[in-house]
Amino acid sequence: MGILSGLKSLFAGGESAPEPTEEAIEYKGFMITPAPIKDAGQLRVAATITKGEGEEQQVHNFIRSDLIPGRDECIEVTLRKAKMTIDQLGDNIFG
Repeated sequence: MGILSGLKSLFAGGESAPEPTEEAIEYKGFMITPAPIKDAGQLRVAATITKGEGEEQQVHNFIRSDLIPGRDECIEVTLRKAKMTIDQLGDNIFG
C-alpha cells in the first residue's frame, strides 16, 4: 500500500461495512456467523463467534488480515480459521 492510498483509506473510512451475513453454523457449542468485509476489491475474512443466549451470550468479532477474491472461498477460509481459533482458545476467545 502506498502512502497516498493509506491516507485515502484513513479519510474514506478504510474497510466497508460487512456484507450480509451467512447462516450461522454450530461448532463445539459456539455459533460462527461468517460476515466477509469488502476491502480493496476483495473480501476480508471476518465472522461473529457467539456462545450462550440472552444475558449469558458472549460475542467475539473475528476479523483477520486475509483477503480472498471470491465470496464462497472467503466463507470457507473464515469457517476454517474460526474453528481453529475455537480449538485453540475455547472460552478464552471472549477475553
